[in-house]
Amino acid sequence: MQLTETFEFTEDWFSNHIPAWNKIINDVRPRRILEIGSYEGRATTYLIRACTGFGPLHITCVDTWDGSVDLPAARMAGVERRFDRNVSEAVRLAEAPVDFRKWKQDSTRALSALIADGSELFDLIYVDGSHTAPDVLTDGVLAFEVLRVGGVMIFDDYLWSMEAPAHVDPLNRPKTAIDAFTMVFTRKVRVLPGMPNAQCYVEKIAN
Repeated sequence: MQLTETFEFTEDWFSNHIPAWNKIINDVRPRRILEIGSYEGRATTYLIRACTGFGPLHITCVDTWDGSVDLPAARMAGVERRFDRNVSEAVRLAEAPVDFRKWKQDSTRALSALIADGSELFDLIYVDGSHTAPDVLTDGVLAFEVLRVGGVMIFDDYLWSMEAPAHVDPLNRPKTAIDAFTMVFTRKVRVLPGMPNAQCYVEKIAN
C-alpha cells in the first residue's frame, strides 16, 4: 500500500538508502531508535512504518530545526511544521503503538542528558545532524554511550563534502570524523561489510 501521498516532503535525501536500511531493520528489529537530525521526517516516517511491524516502538528525534552551516536558516522555513505533521501521520498509520519523543535541542546537550539520565539504551541510532567533522565526531562518541551492544549506528553522508571536490576542507565533511571514530573505537565497533558507502553502518560489539 502506498502511503507517501499522505506526507508532505520537499526534499528526498533518503529513499535511495532504503534497500540497505531494510536489511539493517530486518537484522536488528529495533524497538528503541534515536535519530540525530530529522529535518522533515522522511527517515523518521520510514522507521515508524518499518519497525512497528515488530511491535510497539519508541523513537526519539533530536534536532534544533534552526539550520546549520550547510542548511541556512532561510531553507528551514516550514521544515519543523512539516516534520510535526509527517510524524503525526506516520504514528496514526502505524501498525503498533509509538512512543514518540521530539527533543528540540542541540545534539550535544541532548545526548549528554541521555547519558546522565541513564536512559534505556537504543537498538538503532541514526547520526545525520551537523555535517562538520567536529560535530559528527562528537555525536558519534556520545551516541556510542547510549547504543546497546549488538545495536547499529548509521552515519549519513559518508562521502559528502561542503565544497567542490578540488577544494574540499576535511573539517567540513563527515568522512573525516567517521574514519576517526571507527579507528579509535576499532575494538568496540564493527563496520558492517558489503553495504553502500554513501553511509557508514557500524555495529557496537563491546562497551
